[in-house]
Amino acid sequence: MFNDIGPLELVTLIVLAVLVFGPDKLPKVIQDVTRTIRKIREFSESAKNDIREELGPEFKDFEFEDLNPKTFIRKQLDNEDLGLKEIRNGFDLKKEMAEVTDAVHSRESDSSARAAGSSGGRIDMTKKPETPDPDDRPPFDADAT
Repeated sequence: MFNDIGPLELVTLIVLAVLVFGPDKLPKVIQDVTRTIRKIREFSESAKNDIREELGPEFKDFEFEDLNPKTFIRKQLDNEDLGLKEIRNGFDLKKEMAEVTDAVHSRESDSSARAAGSSGGRIDMTKKPETPDPDDRPPFDADAT
């Protein structure tokens, strides 16, 4: 409930409570606050049970946490009836990434072998445009013209 309160903030709250209520009344105030919180929890639980009873047996698995949109969507996506896991497993990104890296590495190994042979073991990192043969023409696309 109070996960974001640090130790310094907690000490500050305790000192403030002692100053406001005094050391005599502080235990009584703490008891009153805990009793009020307990009553609120009991009231909310009884309201939830009343709503579940009014909804009937069709909604026996209904959880109020499902009203949170994130929880609802996550629960629906994990549903086996839709077959989304099969679709998700069909997209094997690791396999596709491995194929891409293999293709890149094989292309690099070919060019690095040529560069290593010409520069004595060093890889030439500068980009040099390849000079095309005079007989080579760029590809012609009739739809693009």
